[in-house]
Amino acid sequence: MNTPTPSHSPAGDEVGGNAPARILVVDDQSANIQVVGTVLGKLGHEIVPATDGPMALKRLASHLPDLILLDLLMPVMDGIAVCQRLREHPEWRDIPVVFLSAADDKDLIVRALEAGGVDYITKPFNQAELVSRVRTQLALKAARDRLARLAEDREELLGILAHDLKNHLGGMQMSAQLLHDRIVLGSDARAAQLAENILGSSDQLLAFVKAFLANAAADHGLTLEPVPLNLADVATTAVRHYQEVARRKHLELRTSFPGGNATVLADPSALAQILENLLSNAIKFSPPGRTILIAIRPLPEQVECVVEDQGPGFTDEDKARMFRRYGRLSARPTGGEPSSGLGLSIVRKLVQAMHGEITCASTPGAGAAFTVRLPRPGPH
Repeated sequence: MNTPTPSHSPAGDEVGGNAPARILVVDDQSANIQVVGTVLGKLGHEIVPATDGPMALKRLASHLPDLILLDLLMPVMDGIAVCQRLREHPEWRDIPVVFLSAADDKDLIVRALEAGGVDYITKPFNQAELVSRVRTQLALKAARDRLARLAEDREELLGILAHDLKNHLGGMQMSAQLLHDRIVLGSDARAAQLAENILGSSDQLLAFVKAFLANAAADHGLTLEPVPLNLADVATTAVRHYQEVARRKHLELRTSFPGGNATVLADPSALAQILENLLSNAIKFSPPGRTILIAIRPLPEQVECVVEDQGPGFTDEDKARMFRRYGRLSARPTGGEPSSGLGLSIVRKLVQAMHGEITCASTPGAGAAFTVRLPRPGPH
Protein backbone atom coordinates (compact mmCIF):
# COMPACT_ATOMS: atom_id res chain seq x y z
CA MET A 1 0.00 0.00 0.00
CA ASN A 2 1.33 3.43 -0.97
CA THR A 3 0.97 5.96 1.80
CA PRO A 4 0.31 9.52 0.58
CA THR A 5 3.31 11.79 1.11
CA PRO A 6 2.07 14.83 3.05
CA SER A 7 3.38 18.15 1.83
CA HIS A 8 3.22 21.47 3.59
CA SER A 9 1.77 24.83 2.73
CA PRO A 10 3.85 27.97 3.15
CA ALA A 11 1.97 28.96 6.25
CA GLY A 12 2.46 25.55 7.79
CA ASP A 13 -1.31 24.94 7.95
CA GLU A 14 -2.95 21.68 7.00
CA VAL A 15 -3.83 21.84 3.31
CA GLY A 16 -7.55 22.01 2.71
CA GLY A 17 -10.00 23.46 0.23
CA ASN A 18 -9.48 27.01 1.48
CA ALA A 19 -6.08 26.78 3.24
CA PRO A 20 -2.94 28.14 1.51
CA ALA A 21 -1.21 25.55 -0.65
CA ARG A 22 1.79 25.20 -2.95
CA ILE A 23 0.62 24.61 -6.52
CA LEU A 24 2.93 23.68 -9.38
CA VAL A 25 1.58 25.09 -12.68
CA VAL A 26 3.12 23.53 -15.80
CA ASP A 27 2.31 25.15 -19.14
CA ASP A 28 4.41 26.03 -22.17
CA GLN A 29 2.46 29.30 -22.50
CA SER A 30 3.59 31.82 -19.88
CA ALA A 31 0.34 33.75 -20.33
CA ASN A 32 -1.62 30.74 -19.05
CA ILE A 33 0.62 30.46 -15.99
CA GLN A 34 0.07 34.16 -15.33
CA VAL A 35 -3.73 33.79 -15.54
CA VAL A 36 -3.73 30.82 -13.15
CA GLY A 37 -1.30 32.55 -10.81
CA THR A 38 -3.43 35.67 -10.67
CA VAL A 39 -6.65 33.77 -9.86
CA LEU A 40 -5.18 31.36 -7.33
CA GLY A 41 -2.68 33.83 -5.87
CA LYS A 42 -5.59 35.93 -4.62
CA LEU A 43 -6.59 32.94 -2.45
CA GLY A 44 -3.17 32.88 -0.80
CA HIS A 45 -1.76 29.93 -2.72
CA GLU A 46 1.93 29.83 -3.64
CA ILE A 47 2.33 29.35 -7.38
CA VAL A 48 5.43 27.52 -8.65
CA PRO A 49 5.76 27.98 -12.45
CA ALA A 50 7.29 25.56 -14.97
CA THR A 51 7.20 26.04 -18.74
CA ASP A 52 7.93 22.44 -19.75
CA GLY A 53 8.07 18.88 -18.41
CA PRO A 54 11.79 18.69 -17.55
CA MET A 55 11.57 21.97 -15.64
CA ALA A 56 8.54 20.64 -13.73
CA LEU A 57 10.50 17.55 -12.66
CA LYS A 58 13.36 19.77 -11.44
CA ARG A 59 10.87 21.85 -9.40
CA LEU A 60 9.51 18.65 -7.85
CA ALA A 61 12.99 17.55 -6.81
CA SER A 62 13.44 20.69 -4.71
CA HIS A 63 9.93 21.39 -3.36
CA LEU A 64 6.93 19.07 -3.16
CA PRO A 65 3.69 20.82 -4.14
CA ASP A 66 0.24 20.03 -2.81
CA LEU A 67 -1.30 20.05 -6.30
CA ILE A 68 -0.05 20.05 -9.90
CA LEU A 69 -1.87 21.80 -12.75
CA LEU A 70 -0.36 20.18 -15.85
CA ASP A 71 -0.77 21.22 -19.47
CA LEU A 72 -1.69 18.25 -21.62
CA LEU A 73 -0.11 19.33 -24.93
CA MET A 74 3.50 20.51 -24.62
CA PRO A 75 6.63 20.10 -26.77
CA VAL A 76 9.58 17.92 -25.68
CA MET A 77 7.55 16.11 -22.99
CA ASP A 78 3.76 16.19 -23.00
CA GLY A 79 1.54 16.12 -19.93
CA ILE A 80 0.88 12.38 -20.13
CA ALA A 81 4.61 11.60 -20.14
CA VAL A 82 5.17 13.91 -17.16
CA CYS A 83 2.31 12.29 -15.25
CA GLN A 84 3.69 8.82 -15.94
CA ARG A 85 7.07 9.92 -14.53
CA LEU A 86 5.30 11.22 -11.44
CA ARG A 87 3.53 7.93 -10.82
CA GLU A 88 6.84 6.05 -11.05
CA HIS A 89 8.44 8.13 -8.27
CA PRO A 90 7.59 7.06 -4.68
CA GLU A 91 7.60 10.63 -3.30
CA TRP A 92 5.59 12.12 -6.18
CA ARG A 93 3.04 9.47 -7.10
CA ASP A 94 0.36 10.63 -4.66
CA ILE A 95 0.41 14.33 -5.60
CA PRO A 96 -2.91 15.03 -7.35
CA VAL A 97 -2.58 16.11 -11.00
CA VAL A 98 -5.23 18.20 -12.75
CA PHE A 99 -4.72 18.41 -16.50
CA LEU A 100 -5.11 21.65 -18.43
CA SER A 101 -6.32 21.16 -21.99
CA ALA A 102 -7.41 23.35 -24.86
CA ALA A 103 -8.15 20.24 -26.92
CA ASP A 104 -11.66 18.83 -27.03
CA ASP A 105 -10.39 15.35 -27.86
CA LYS A 106 -12.23 13.01 -25.47
CA ASP A 107 -9.91 10.08 -26.23
CA LEU A 108 -6.90 12.21 -25.30
CA ILE A 109 -8.54 13.30 -22.07
CA VAL A 110 -9.35 9.66 -21.21
CA ARG A 111 -5.69 8.74 -21.83
CA ALA A 112 -4.62 11.56 -19.53
CA LEU A 113 -6.90 10.40 -16.74
CA GLU A 114 -5.76 6.80 -17.19
CA ALA A 115 -2.15 8.00 -16.86
CA GLY A 116 -2.96 9.18 -13.34
CA GLY A 117 -4.75 12.51 -13.61
CA VAL A 118 -7.57 13.16 -11.15
CA ASP A 119 -9.40 15.84 -13.17
CA TYR A 120 -9.06 18.21 -16.11
CA ILE A 121 -9.84 21.88 -16.78
CA THR A 122 -10.46 23.25 -20.26
CA LYS A 123 -8.79 26.38 -21.64
CA PRO A 124 -9.55 29.28 -21.83
CA PHE A 125 -10.07 29.21 -18.07
CA ASN A 126 -13.34 29.92 -16.37
CA GLN A 127 -12.32 31.54 -13.07
CA ALA A 128 -15.13 30.03 -10.97
CA GLU A 129 -14.50 26.53 -12.41
CA LEU A 130 -10.75 26.80 -11.83
CA VAL A 131 -11.17 27.86 -8.20
CA SER A 132 -13.84 25.21 -7.52
CA ARG A 133 -11.85 22.30 -8.95
CA VAL A 134 -8.64 23.34 -7.23
CA ARG A 135 -10.45 23.63 -3.89
CA THR A 136 -12.03 20.21 -4.38
CA GLN A 137 -8.71 18.48 -5.12
CA LEU A 138 -6.93 20.20 -2.22
CA ALA A 139 -9.72 19.15 0.15
CA LEU A 140 -9.49 15.56 -1.10
CA LYS A 141 -5.72 15.56 -0.61
CA ALA A 142 -6.13 16.89 2.94
CA ALA A 143 -8.57 14.06 3.66
CA ARG A 144 -6.14 11.46 2.24
CA ASP A 145 -3.31 12.87 4.34
CA ARG A 146 -5.45 12.68 7.47
CA LEU A 147 -6.32 9.06 6.68
CA ALA A 148 -2.62 8.30 6.17
CA ARG A 149 -1.81 9.73 9.59
CA LEU A 150 -4.65 7.74 11.15
CA ALA A 151 -3.27 4.59 9.53
CA GLU A 152 0.17 5.34 10.97
CA ASP A 153 -1.39 5.85 14.41
CA ARG A 154 -3.23 2.55 14.06
CA GLU A 155 -0.03 0.73 13.14
CA GLU A 156 1.73 2.28 16.13
CA LEU A 157 -1.07 1.12 18.41
CA LEU A 158 -0.88 -2.39 16.98
CA GLY A 159 2.86 -2.34 17.57
CA ILE A 160 2.28 -1.46 21.22
CA LEU A 161 -0.23 -4.30 21.50
CA ALA A 162 2.13 -6.74 19.84
CA HIS A 163 5.16 -5.80 21.91
CA ASP A 164 3.94 -4.72 25.33
CA LEU A 165 0.47 -6.11 25.93
CA LYS A 166 1.19 -9.53 24.48
CA ASN A 167 4.44 -9.83 26.44
CA HIS A 168 2.77 -8.84 29.72
CA LEU A 169 -0.09 -11.26 29.12
CA GLY A 170 2.35 -14.04 28.35
CA GLY A 171 4.22 -13.35 31.60
CA MET A 172 0.96 -13.27 33.56
CA GLN A 173 -0.13 -16.54 32.00
CA MET A 174 3.16 -18.25 32.89
CA SER A 175 3.06 -16.96 36.47
CA ALA A 176 -0.55 -18.08 36.88
CA GLN A 177 0.34 -21.54 35.61
CA LEU A 178 3.27 -21.88 38.05
CA LEU A 179 1.12 -20.57 40.90
CA HIS A 180 -1.66 -22.99 40.03
CA ASP A 181 0.71 -25.96 39.92
CA ARG A 182 2.24 -25.13 43.32
CA ILE A 183 -1.16 -24.62 44.96
CA VAL A 184 -2.45 -27.91 43.58
CA LEU A 185 0.57 -29.68 45.10
CA GLY A 186 -0.26 -28.02 48.43
CA SER A 187 -3.87 -29.24 48.24
CA ASP A 188 -5.38 -25.78 48.84
CA ALA A 189 -8.63 -26.22 46.91
CA ARG A 190 -9.86 -22.62 47.28
CA ALA A 191 -6.56 -21.07 46.22
CA ALA A 192 -6.32 -23.57 43.35
CA GLN A 193 -9.72 -22.43 42.07
CA LEU A 194 -8.69 -18.77 42.19
CA ALA A 195 -5.43 -19.52 40.37
CA GLU A 196 -7.38 -21.51 37.77
CA ASN A 197 -9.67 -18.52 37.22
CA ILE A 198 -6.67 -16.25 36.66
CA LEU A 199 -5.13 -18.77 34.29
CA GLY A 200 -8.34 -19.18 32.31
CA SER A 201 -8.84 -15.42 31.97
CA SER A 202 -5.26 -14.85 30.85
CA ASP A 203 -5.58 -17.70 28.33
CA GLN A 204 -8.68 -16.16 26.79
CA LEU A 205 -7.27 -12.62 26.71
CA LEU A 206 -3.96 -13.72 25.20
CA ALA A 207 -5.78 -15.80 22.57
CA PHE A 208 -7.92 -12.79 21.66
CA VAL A 209 -4.93 -10.42 21.41
CA LYS A 210 -3.06 -12.86 19.15
CA ALA A 211 -6.12 -13.34 16.93
CA PHE A 212 -6.76 -9.58 16.81
CA LEU A 213 -3.18 -8.87 15.76
CA ALA A 214 -3.25 -11.60 13.10
CA ASN A 215 -6.51 -10.23 11.71
CA ALA A 216 -5.19 -6.66 11.72
CA ALA A 217 -2.10 -7.80 9.85
CA ALA A 218 -4.32 -9.51 7.27
CA ASP A 219 -6.40 -6.33 6.89
CA HIS A 220 -3.34 -4.16 6.48
CA GLY A 221 -2.06 -6.22 3.60
CA LEU A 222 -0.47 -9.64 3.48
CA THR A 223 3.10 -10.08 2.33
CA LEU A 224 3.17 -13.71 1.28
CA GLU A 225 5.96 -15.61 -0.44
CA PRO A 226 4.36 -18.67 -2.10
CA VAL A 227 6.67 -21.61 -2.74
CA PRO A 228 6.00 -25.24 -3.69
CA LEU A 229 5.06 -27.14 -0.51
CA ASN A 230 3.93 -30.67 0.21
CA LEU A 231 0.54 -30.15 1.82
CA ALA A 232 0.76 -33.56 3.53
CA ASP A 233 4.03 -32.59 5.24
CA VAL A 234 2.58 -29.33 6.58
CA ALA A 235 -0.56 -31.13 7.76
CA THR A 236 1.54 -33.81 9.49
CA THR A 237 3.38 -31.11 11.45
CA ALA A 238 0.10 -29.45 12.46
CA VAL A 239 -1.38 -32.78 13.61
CA ARG A 240 1.74 -33.53 15.64
CA HIS A 241 1.50 -30.10 17.27
CA TYR A 242 -2.10 -30.71 18.41
CA GLN A 243 -1.79 -34.39 19.27
CA GLU A 244 -1.29 -33.80 23.00
CA VAL A 245 -4.15 -31.25 23.18
CA ALA A 246 -6.46 -33.78 21.53
CA ARG A 247 -5.30 -36.57 23.86
CA ARG A 248 -6.10 -34.52 26.95
CA LYS A 249 -9.62 -34.06 25.63
CA HIS A 250 -9.92 -37.77 24.73
CA LEU A 251 -10.15 -37.05 21.00
CA GLU A 252 -8.64 -39.12 18.19
CA LEU A 253 -6.88 -37.34 15.30
CA ARG A 254 -7.14 -39.61 12.26
CA THR A 255 -5.31 -38.81 9.02
CA SER A 256 -5.82 -39.87 5.43
CA PHE A 257 -2.93 -38.65 3.33
CA PRO A 258 -2.28 -39.72 -0.28
CA GLY A 259 0.83 -41.34 -1.58
CA GLY A 260 0.70 -39.22 -4.72
CA ASN A 261 1.65 -35.64 -5.47
CA ALA A 262 0.20 -33.22 -2.89
CA THR A 263 2.35 -30.21 -3.79
CA VAL A 264 0.70 -26.78 -3.59
CA LEU A 265 1.90 -23.22 -4.15
CA ALA A 266 1.60 -21.58 -0.74
CA ASP A 267 3.31 -19.43 1.87
CA PRO A 268 4.73 -21.75 4.59
CA SER A 269 3.71 -19.60 7.56
CA ALA A 270 0.24 -18.83 6.18
CA LEU A 271 -0.45 -22.49 5.34
CA ALA A 272 0.61 -23.60 8.82
CA GLN A 273 -1.64 -20.96 10.38
CA ILE A 274 -4.61 -22.09 8.28
CA LEU A 275 -4.27 -25.75 9.26
CA GLU A 276 -3.60 -24.98 12.91
CA ASN A 277 -6.68 -22.74 13.10
CA LEU A 278 -8.91 -25.41 11.57
CA LEU A 279 -7.49 -28.15 13.80
CA SER A 280 -7.77 -25.96 16.88
CA ASN A 281 -11.43 -25.23 16.11
CA ALA A 282 -12.20 -28.90 15.49
CA ILE A 283 -10.69 -29.84 18.87
CA LYS A 284 -12.31 -26.88 20.61
CA PHE A 285 -15.86 -27.74 19.50
CA SER A 286 -15.69 -31.55 19.61
CA PRO A 287 -17.08 -33.40 22.64
CA PRO A 288 -14.71 -35.90 24.32
CA GLY A 289 -14.50 -39.35 22.79
CA ARG A 290 -15.02 -38.24 19.17
CA THR A 291 -12.80 -38.51 16.09
CA ILE A 292 -11.38 -35.71 13.93
CA LEU A 293 -10.39 -36.60 10.37
CA ILE A 294 -7.72 -34.72 8.44
CA ALA A 295 -7.75 -35.82 4.80
CA ILE A 296 -5.76 -34.65 1.78
CA ARG A 297 -7.05 -35.29 -1.73
CA PRO A 298 -5.11 -34.40 -4.91
CA LEU A 299 -7.16 -32.79 -7.68
CA PRO A 300 -6.07 -32.03 -11.27
CA GLU A 301 -5.27 -28.34 -10.69
CA GLN A 302 -5.54 -28.12 -6.90
CA VAL A 303 -4.97 -30.10 -3.74
CA GLU A 304 -7.65 -30.06 -1.06
CA CYS A 305 -7.38 -30.57 2.67
CA VAL A 306 -10.48 -31.51 4.66
CA VAL A 307 -10.76 -31.14 8.44
CA GLU A 308 -13.88 -32.99 9.56
CA ASP A 309 -15.18 -33.17 13.14
CA GLN A 310 -18.11 -34.82 14.94
CA GLY A 311 -19.13 -31.74 16.88
CA PRO A 312 -22.48 -29.90 17.05
CA GLY A 313 -22.26 -28.60 13.48
CA PHE A 314 -23.51 -25.26 12.20
CA THR A 315 -26.89 -23.79 11.39
CA ASP A 316 -27.61 -21.88 8.18
CA GLU A 317 -27.31 -18.65 10.17
CA ASP A 318 -23.89 -19.76 11.41
CA LYS A 319 -22.74 -20.47 7.85
CA ALA A 320 -23.78 -16.99 6.74
CA ARG A 321 -21.55 -15.26 9.29
CA MET A 322 -18.83 -17.78 10.19
CA PHE A 323 -16.15 -16.06 8.07
CA ARG A 324 -16.91 -12.58 9.40
CA ARG A 325 -14.77 -10.96 12.05
CA TYR A 326 -16.11 -11.54 15.56
CA GLY A 327 -18.76 -13.82 14.12
CA ARG A 328 -20.18 -15.53 17.19
CA LEU A 329 -21.68 -18.90 16.30
CA SER A 330 -24.29 -21.05 18.00
CA ALA A 331 -21.75 -23.77 18.88
CA ARG A 332 -19.69 -23.27 22.04
CA PRO A 333 -16.32 -24.78 22.98
CA THR A 334 -16.91 -28.02 24.82
CA GLY A 335 -14.00 -27.66 27.25
CA GLY A 336 -14.26 -23.98 28.17
CA GLU A 337 -11.59 -23.00 25.62
CA PRO A 338 -11.30 -19.33 24.58
CA SER A 339 -13.00 -18.28 21.34
CA SER A 340 -12.39 -14.82 19.84
CA GLY A 341 -14.58 -15.15 16.75
CA LEU A 342 -11.58 -14.16 14.58
CA GLY A 343 -10.04 -17.50 13.61
CA LEU A 344 -12.14 -18.34 10.55
CA SER A 345 -11.97 -14.74 9.33
CA ILE A 346 -8.18 -14.96 9.33
CA VAL A 347 -8.24 -18.37 7.64
CA ARG A 348 -10.37 -17.15 4.74
CA LYS A 349 -8.16 -14.07 4.19
CA LEU A 350 -5.04 -16.21 4.09
CA VAL A 351 -6.61 -18.79 1.76
CA GLN A 352 -7.86 -16.12 -0.64
CA ALA A 353 -4.50 -14.33 -0.58
CA MET A 354 -2.96 -17.57 -1.89
CA HIS A 355 -5.60 -17.84 -4.65
CA GLY A 356 -7.36 -20.72 -2.92
CA GLU A 357 -10.87 -21.30 -1.66
CA ILE A 358 -12.46 -22.52 1.57
CA THR A 359 -15.90 -24.05 2.08
CA CYS A 360 -17.83 -25.56 4.96
CA ALA A 361 -20.28 -28.46 4.79
CA SER A 362 -22.28 -28.98 7.96
CA THR A 363 -25.61 -30.10 9.34
CA PRO A 364 -26.68 -29.18 12.88
CA GLY A 365 -25.89 -32.09 15.20
CA ALA A 366 -23.83 -33.94 12.58
CA GLY A 367 -20.44 -32.24 12.70
CA ALA A 368 -18.69 -30.00 10.18
CA ALA A 369 -16.17 -30.43 7.37
CA PHE A 370 -13.98 -27.50 6.32
CA THR A 371 -12.37 -27.91 2.91
CA VAL A 372 -9.40 -25.81 1.79
CA ARG A 373 -8.34 -26.00 -1.87
CA LEU A 374 -5.00 -24.52 -2.92
CA PRO A 375 -3.50 -24.29 -6.41
CA ARG A 376 -0.70 -26.49 -7.64
CA PRO A 377 2.53 -24.87 -8.89
CA GLY A 378 2.69 -24.21 -12.60
CA PRO A 379 0.64 -22.41 -15.25
CA HIS A 380 -2.63 -22.99 -13.38
